[in-house]
Amino acid sequence: MNHSPADQPIDEPADRPADEPTAPLADESVGGCPVGRSGASPGVRPAAPELFTWEFATDPYPAYAWLREHSPVHRTALPSGVEAWLVTRYADARQALADTRLSKNPAHHAEPAHAKGKTGIPGERKAELMTHLLNIDPPDHTRLRRLVSKAFTPRRVAEFAPRVQELTDRLIDRFAEEGRADLIHDFAFPLPIYAICDLLGVPPEDQDDFRDWAGMMIRHGGGPRGGVARSVKKMRGYLAELIHRKRENPGEDLISGLIRASDHGEHLTENEAAAMAFILLFAGFETTVNLIGNGVHSLLCDPEQRALLQHSIETEEGGLLETGIEELLRYDGPVELATWRFATEPLTLGGQEIAAGDPVLVVLAAADRDPERFPDPDTLDLARRDNQHLGYGHGIHYCLGAPLARLEGRTALATLLRRLPDLRLAVEPGDLRWRGGLIMRGLRTLPVEFTPESGRAGNDSPSTL
Repeated sequence: MNHSPADQPIDEPADRPADEPTAPLADESVGGCPVGRSGASPGVRPAAPELFTWEFATDPYPAYAWLREHSPVHRTALPSGVEAWLVTRYADARQALADTRLSKNPAHHAEPAHAKGKTGIPGERKAELMTHLLNIDPPDHTRLRRLVSKAFTPRRVAEFAPRVQELTDRLIDRFAEEGRADLIHDFAFPLPIYAICDLLGVPPEDQDDFRDWAGMMIRHGGGPRGGVARSVKKMRGYLAELIHRKRENPGEDLISGLIRASDHGEHLTENEAAAMAFILLFAGFETTVNLIGNGVHSLLCDPEQRALLQHSIETEEGGLLETGIEELLRYDGPVELATWRFATEPLTLGGQEIAAGDPVLVVLAAADRDPERFPDPDTLDLARRDNQHLGYGHGIHYCLGAPLARLEGRTALATLLRRLPDLRLAVEPGDLRWRGGLIMRGLRTLPVEFTPESGRAGNDSPSTL
């Protein structure tokens, strides 16, 4: 590849406006690392927490604990002004994720037409990118998922593992001698972008454009929607051009595979092919950015668990890395709320009556800290075995790219801890800022320090590529 996002990092998002609310939640924290206690003191009923503030974005878990206990299916006004039901208990969440009466199609939203654009990815409607897996139901969902699932079989993901390792080492090579880095901009962000571009078949010379569009999505995911919409429009134009090029000169990539399937009678329209490529990029990179960023943050906030994992990696005992990735997904996963669902008929969920047309948002982060399902849920336990978390969803909309994301997460954490064993935060934990988006949960930056590789005795790190 000719360029890397590490050469030209994405811009720092603007600071919080001075007039934003700053009242803290009723919670405690340790050095800025979320504690997220699940309950209040005996006999004391805490006040209802304020949702969607910047303090909430930093540590939402105390608020979710209150909702689980007092209002587990909770109607609230979202920052966009749309009203929706938040589902916070594990049992209710699992039921909702598999309930066929909850449609993914925004056409079922009871809001007026002018409000429907507030419930999806900004700009996807105008760019004719709505017909992707996050917005459709069976039978179209079944047909499209069958086509794209071939790219994420265990065999295909295993074949991709050397490339993921190559990308991981190349990115670390860029800052390993510097002694400091921003692990979001320099590492967690570019790794999945490169990987998903390779998978889709985006030529290396075009990947800088994808980096810029993806950076715009991350920068503005929790703020003004215009920047994201413009990036979506540019991406749509590029994908239409790329599909035409792949039709004339196909390869072994995913877009070429979608075109071949369409040419062999699978009835995949150009809009469907473009929408599929778009959502794989959009959903496939930010989840992994946050898995890596949140995972490293959680480990740096828990030296004991980090030391156990580091020892396991050094001794090449892979078991703790396998269970550890699942625990990091449960404990502080990359997706805070599952994407939108809309009731197609009146239904009862968690004792609440949901009207037809009402939006429902399943709070994965709350369900995965439910003490009714996970013993001691606010404790990070990398060896946790009974860990059927909902970090990548449940049911027919379970994340297709989960195997690839897990591979990237395992490779990233293992390589970082092996090559930079004294990795540490370069700022006070309380100085870290979280992006304020609704669906995803991730850090804006993650500044770290470490001993440069050349300065450690017995260094046997791989050479640059």
